[in-house]
Amino acid sequence: MYVYGKNVAKEMLNKKEKINKAFLYNKFNDNEILSNLKKQNIKIKYLTKDELNKIETGNHQGIILEVDDYKYSSIDDLNDDIIVMLDHLEDPHNFGAIIRTCEAAGVKNIIIPKDRSVKVTSSVIKVSVGAIENVKIALVNNLVNTIKELKQKGYWIIGTDMQGTDYRNIDYSGKIVLVIGNEGKGLSRLTEENCDFIASIPMRGKVNSLNASVAAALIIYEAIRGK
Repeated sequence: MYVYGKNVAKEMLNKKEKINKAFLYNKFNDNEILSNLKKQNIKIKYLTKDELNKIETGNHQGIILEVDDYKYSSIDDLNDDIIVMLDHLEDPHNFGAIIRTCEAAGVKNIIIPKDRSVKVTSSVIKVSVGAIENVKIALVNNLVNTIKELKQKGYWIIGTDMQGTDYRNIDYSGKIVLVIGNEGKGLSRLTEENCDFIASIPMRGKVNSLNASVAAALIIYEAIRGK
Protein backbone atom coordinates (compact mmCIF):
# COMPACT_ATOMS: atom_id res chain seq x y z
CA MET A 1 0.00 0.00 0.00
CA TYR A 2 0.98 3.65 -0.31
CA VAL A 3 1.07 6.20 2.50
CA TYR A 4 1.84 9.85 2.05
CA GLY A 5 2.53 13.19 3.68
CA LYS A 6 5.49 14.62 5.58
CA ASN A 7 4.18 13.96 9.11
CA VAL A 8 3.37 10.33 8.29
CA ALA A 9 6.81 9.90 6.74
CA LYS A 10 8.58 11.43 9.74
CA GLU A 11 6.70 9.22 12.18
CA MET A 12 7.47 6.06 10.22
CA LEU A 13 11.12 7.01 9.79
CA ASN A 14 11.55 7.91 13.46
CA LYS A 15 10.11 4.52 14.46
CA LYS A 16 12.19 2.82 11.76
CA GLU A 17 9.12 1.16 10.26
CA LYS A 18 9.71 -0.92 7.16
CA ILE A 19 9.54 1.25 4.04
CA ASN A 20 9.98 -0.50 0.71
CA LYS A 21 10.46 2.58 -1.48
CA ALA A 22 10.07 6.37 -1.39
CA PHE A 23 8.68 8.41 -4.26
CA LEU A 24 9.67 12.07 -3.97
CA TYR A 25 8.89 15.21 -5.91
CA ASN A 26 12.02 16.08 -7.86
CA LYS A 27 12.28 19.39 -5.95
CA PHE A 28 11.58 17.86 -2.52
CA ASN A 29 13.71 19.72 0.03
CA ASP A 30 12.83 18.49 3.54
CA ASN A 31 16.36 17.78 4.74
CA GLU A 32 15.26 15.87 7.85
CA ILE A 33 13.28 13.36 5.79
CA LEU A 34 15.94 13.13 3.09
CA SER A 35 18.63 12.46 5.68
CA ASN A 36 16.60 9.73 7.39
CA LEU A 37 15.73 8.04 4.09
CA LYS A 38 19.41 7.87 3.19
CA LYS A 39 20.49 6.72 6.66
CA GLN A 40 17.99 3.86 6.51
CA ASN A 41 19.07 2.92 2.96
CA ILE A 42 15.58 3.35 1.53
CA LYS A 43 15.41 3.41 -2.25
CA ILE A 44 14.33 6.84 -3.52
CA LYS A 45 12.71 7.58 -6.87
CA TYR A 46 12.29 11.21 -7.91
CA LEU A 47 9.19 12.07 -9.94
CA THR A 48 7.33 15.05 -11.33
CA LYS A 49 4.12 16.26 -9.66
CA ASP A 50 2.03 14.68 -12.39
CA GLU A 51 3.79 11.34 -11.91
CA LEU A 52 3.23 11.52 -8.13
CA ASN A 53 -0.42 12.38 -8.64
CA LYS A 54 -0.86 9.23 -10.72
CA ILE A 55 0.28 7.18 -7.71
CA GLU A 56 -1.76 9.06 -5.09
CA THR A 57 -4.26 11.87 -5.64
CA GLY A 58 -4.35 12.97 -2.00
CA ASN A 59 -2.32 15.86 -0.57
CA HIS A 60 0.96 13.96 -0.60
CA GLN A 61 3.18 17.04 0.01
CA GLY A 62 5.73 15.65 -2.42
CA ILE A 63 6.36 12.33 -0.66
CA ILE A 64 4.74 8.92 -1.09
CA LEU A 65 6.01 5.79 0.64
CA GLU A 66 5.45 2.23 -0.50
CA VAL A 67 4.93 0.04 2.57
CA ASP A 68 3.51 -3.37 3.39
CA ASP A 69 -0.24 -3.59 3.90
CA TYR A 70 -1.40 -2.58 7.39
CA LYS A 71 -1.24 -5.43 9.90
CA TYR A 72 -4.31 -5.53 12.12
CA SER A 73 -4.10 -6.71 15.72
CA SER A 74 -5.99 -9.60 17.27
CA ILE A 75 -8.77 -8.94 19.76
CA ASP A 76 -6.61 -10.81 22.27
CA ASP A 77 -3.95 -8.10 21.92
CA LEU A 78 -6.32 -5.44 23.27
CA ASN A 79 -6.26 -5.31 27.05
CA ASP A 80 -6.29 -1.70 28.23
CA ASP A 81 -8.99 -0.20 30.45
CA ILE A 82 -10.51 1.73 27.53
CA ILE A 83 -11.26 0.32 24.07
CA VAL A 84 -12.94 2.32 21.29
CA MET A 85 -15.23 0.37 18.96
CA LEU A 86 -16.45 1.86 15.68
CA ASP A 87 -19.84 0.59 14.53
CA HIS A 88 -19.51 0.61 10.72
CA LEU A 89 -17.99 4.04 10.19
CA GLU A 90 -17.67 4.88 6.50
CA ASP A 91 -15.71 8.13 6.29
CA PRO A 92 -11.90 7.73 6.26
CA HIS A 93 -11.49 11.28 7.58
CA ASN A 94 -13.63 10.48 10.63
CA PHE A 95 -11.66 7.29 11.19
CA GLY A 96 -8.31 9.06 10.91
CA ALA A 97 -9.44 11.84 13.24
CA ILE A 98 -10.65 9.31 15.83
CA ILE A 99 -7.31 7.48 15.65
CA ARG A 100 -5.55 10.79 16.27
CA THR A 101 -7.81 11.61 19.23
CA CYS A 102 -7.29 8.15 20.72
CA GLU A 103 -3.53 8.44 20.49
CA ALA A 104 -3.55 11.95 21.97
CA ALA A 105 -5.72 10.75 24.86
CA GLY A 106 -3.57 7.68 25.51
CA VAL A 107 -6.22 5.23 24.26
CA LYS A 108 -4.33 2.56 22.34
CA ASN A 109 -7.02 0.10 21.26
CA ILE A 110 -9.61 0.40 18.47
CA ILE A 111 -11.98 -2.23 17.05
CA ILE A 112 -13.61 -2.10 13.60
CA PRO A 113 -15.75 -4.65 11.73
CA LYS A 114 -14.62 -6.37 8.53
CA ASP A 115 -17.81 -5.68 6.58
CA ARG A 116 -19.46 -2.39 5.61
CA SER A 117 -16.81 -0.31 7.32
CA VAL A 118 -13.90 1.91 6.42
CA LYS A 119 -10.53 0.15 6.71
CA VAL A 120 -7.01 1.45 7.22
CA THR A 121 -6.16 3.22 3.96
CA SER A 122 -3.61 5.81 2.88
CA SER A 123 -6.21 8.55 3.50
CA VAL A 124 -6.88 7.30 7.03
CA ILE A 125 -3.16 7.18 7.79
CA LYS A 126 -2.67 10.72 6.43
CA VAL A 127 -5.54 12.15 8.52
CA SER A 128 -4.20 10.42 11.63
CA VAL A 129 -0.96 12.41 11.13
CA GLY A 130 1.19 9.42 12.06
CA ALA A 131 -0.82 8.59 15.21
CA ILE A 132 -1.76 5.20 13.75
CA GLU A 133 1.80 4.04 14.46
CA ASN A 134 1.03 4.17 18.19
CA VAL A 135 -2.36 2.43 18.39
CA LYS A 136 -3.60 -1.12 17.83
CA ILE A 137 -6.54 -1.69 15.49
CA ALA A 138 -8.37 -5.01 15.53
CA LEU A 139 -10.52 -6.14 12.61
CA VAL A 140 -13.34 -8.45 13.75
CA ASN A 141 -15.98 -10.52 11.96
CA ASN A 142 -18.92 -9.58 14.18
CA LEU A 143 -19.24 -6.65 16.58
CA VAL A 144 -21.99 -8.21 18.72
CA ASN A 145 -20.00 -11.40 19.28
CA THR A 146 -16.96 -9.27 20.11
CA ILE A 147 -19.01 -7.25 22.61
CA LYS A 148 -20.13 -10.47 24.30
CA GLU A 149 -16.53 -11.70 24.44
CA LEU A 150 -15.38 -8.43 25.98
CA LYS A 151 -18.18 -8.53 28.55
CA GLN A 152 -16.87 -11.92 29.65
CA LYS A 153 -13.49 -10.23 30.18
CA GLY A 154 -15.08 -7.69 32.53
CA TYR A 155 -15.73 -4.76 30.18
CA TRP A 156 -18.77 -2.49 30.42
CA ILE A 157 -20.11 -1.45 27.02
CA ILE A 158 -21.04 2.22 26.58
CA GLY A 159 -22.75 3.13 23.32
CA THR A 160 -23.40 6.62 22.00
CA ASP A 161 -26.76 7.83 20.70
CA MET A 162 -29.06 10.85 20.63
CA GLN A 163 -31.36 9.28 23.23
CA GLY A 164 -29.57 8.22 26.39
CA THR A 165 -27.98 9.37 29.64
CA ASP A 166 -26.03 12.64 29.60
CA TYR A 167 -22.47 11.52 28.84
CA ARG A 168 -21.19 13.53 31.82
CA ASN A 169 -23.30 11.42 34.19
CA ILE A 170 -21.99 8.00 33.07
CA ASP A 171 -19.72 5.98 35.37
CA TYR A 172 -16.52 5.38 33.37
CA SER A 173 -14.60 3.62 36.12
CA GLY A 174 -13.50 0.05 35.49
CA LYS A 175 -12.87 -1.50 32.08
CA ILE A 176 -14.99 0.06 29.34
CA VAL A 177 -15.67 -0.12 25.61
CA LEU A 178 -16.85 3.11 23.98
CA VAL A 179 -18.96 2.37 20.89
CA ILE A 180 -19.22 5.11 18.26
CA GLY A 181 -22.01 4.72 15.71
CA ASN A 182 -22.16 5.17 11.96
CA GLU A 183 -22.13 8.76 10.65
CA GLY A 184 -25.70 8.62 9.38
CA LYS A 185 -27.44 5.68 11.05
CA GLY A 186 -25.82 5.73 14.47
CA LEU A 187 -25.56 2.46 16.37
CA SER A 188 -26.91 -0.65 14.69
CA ARG A 189 -29.89 -2.18 16.50
CA LEU A 190 -28.15 -5.32 17.77
CA THR A 191 -25.09 -3.38 18.86
CA GLU A 192 -27.24 -0.94 20.83
CA GLU A 193 -29.22 -3.77 22.44
CA ASN A 194 -25.98 -5.26 23.75
CA CYS A 195 -24.70 -2.03 25.30
CA ASP A 196 -24.87 -1.65 29.08
CA PHE A 197 -25.27 2.13 28.90
CA ILE A 198 -26.09 4.69 26.22
CA ALA A 199 -24.30 8.02 26.49
CA SER A 200 -25.84 11.10 24.89
CA ILE A 201 -24.32 14.52 24.21
CA PRO A 202 -26.85 17.32 24.91
CA MET A 203 -27.63 19.47 21.86
CA ARG A 204 -28.47 23.12 22.63
CA GLY A 205 -28.12 24.51 19.14
CA LYS A 206 -30.19 24.05 16.00
CA VAL A 207 -28.22 21.10 14.63
CA ASN A 208 -29.33 17.71 15.94
CA SER A 209 -26.04 15.83 15.93
CA LEU A 210 -22.26 16.13 15.94
CA ASN A 211 -19.71 14.78 13.51
CA ALA A 212 -18.73 11.24 14.59
CA SER A 213 -15.11 12.18 15.29
CA VAL A 214 -16.13 15.23 17.36
CA ALA A 215 -18.61 13.17 19.38
CA ALA A 216 -15.96 10.49 19.88
CA ALA A 217 -13.46 13.07 21.15
CA LEU A 218 -15.92 14.41 23.75
CA ILE A 219 -16.79 10.94 25.03
CA ILE A 220 -13.18 9.72 25.05
CA TYR A 221 -11.92 12.64 27.09
CA GLU A 222 -14.86 12.42 29.50
CA ALA A 223 -14.06 8.73 29.97
CA ILE A 224 -10.40 9.59 30.65
CA ARG A 225 -11.49 12.21 33.20
CA GLY A 226 -13.72 9.64 34.90
CA LYS A 227 -10.87 7.21 35.51
